[in-house]
Amino acid sequence: MLRAELPHAKSVRFVTLLLASAIGIVVCSVASAAGDLDRAYRTIAEKRFVDLTHSFAPDTPVWSGFGQARMTPAADPKTREPYTITKDGFRTTLYEMVGQYGTHVDPPAHFAESGVTMDKIPVKQMILPLVVLDGTRFLAKDPNHAFSVADLMAWEKAHGRVPKGAFAALRTDMYKDWNTNPERFKRSEFPAWSLETVKFLVEKRGVTAIGHESMDTDTTEKMESETYILQQGHFQIEIMANLDRVPARGALIVVAWPKVRDGLGFPARAFAILP
Repeated sequence: MLRAELPHAKSVRFVTLLLASAIGIVVCSVASAAGDLDRAYRTIAEKRFVDLTHSFAPDTPVWSGFGQARMTPAADPKTREPYTITKDGFRTTLYEMVGQYGTHVDPPAHFAESGVTMDKIPVKQMILPLVVLDGTRFLAKDPNHAFSVADLMAWEKAHGRVPKGAFAALRTDMYKDWNTNPERFKRSEFPAWSLETVKFLVEKRGVTAIGHESMDTDTTEKMESETYILQQGHFQIEIMANLDRVPARGALIVVAWPKVRDGLGFPARAFAILP
């Protein structure tokens, strides 16, 4: 009987060893993956962060087609008395504003009937390689310069090809007027994108999203560039800040917004992680 059972015992030991090896590989893989994330976090934590977002208030600039925000103390709906720390132990604010207020996200659905709403933009698109295209050198001669494909080609000659999947941000330094000269910030016309450049970035470079410092994508009121980018299924971030503190390439952008069901736009928080 012992000799007859010996092959079976060997098989059991073999299967046991095989399973143990497989479990060991899985455990090592999980540990390695966790280690990768730990290393990535330590690397990122040591980098410099740049806030690309404006704070906003009821008196900050907004497109003339929208009204100013209202921010009032939230009140008990039964008593209509505002909540206070002294009386209730907490306080909160009632916000009344259009979604496209301050630094904000425009999802495709903002301009496209069947476009993706802000709650359905993949979270993987909220962290992307960032390239900053500098349009400021053209503004002395042309204060309302539309960043052209030729300008982009010159940028690529100096900094390399715009990587596929990147977030392309246009620097114009308009952001400096947001707090110091809000009436100038609201001016029209202003420096922004040309339609041909936005098309080139989407069709030839495969960018995921674009951003800019102005309240609109276009230098004119035709909204051709904004219509194009959103109807092509890409989102954009408007009214960005501090792009002059970010290198032309090598940084990452992280941008997030509330997950409003079927949302058509909302204030966003964006920041860059520098290389």
